[in-house]
Amino acid sequence: MDPTERPIAWIESIPEAEARGELKRAYQRAGDPKSGQVDHIMRIHSLNPASLIDHLHLYKTLMYAESPLTRVQREMIGVVVSAINRCEY
Repeated sequence: MDPTERPIAWIESIPEAEARGELKRAYQRAGDPKSGQVDHIMRIHSLNPASLIDHLHLYKTLMYAESPLTRVQREMIGVVVSAINRCEY
């Protein structure tokens, strides 16, 4: 395989329109406040709604909780790590 080619992971997920019960509530919490759309990185947890809520909580804690780092510094760390990992998300 060419080193520049990377396989794309495929994870089964439940579309927002088909979500019911606990998953629907989790999607509502994770959705964008303006559009209501759930990011793909959160939707991959659809088969385990508790993990979606835990991921959301971790993200909000890392990005918004009290910290010696500013919000901009936290975002820059995310950008640098994503670039190093060649993450297109």
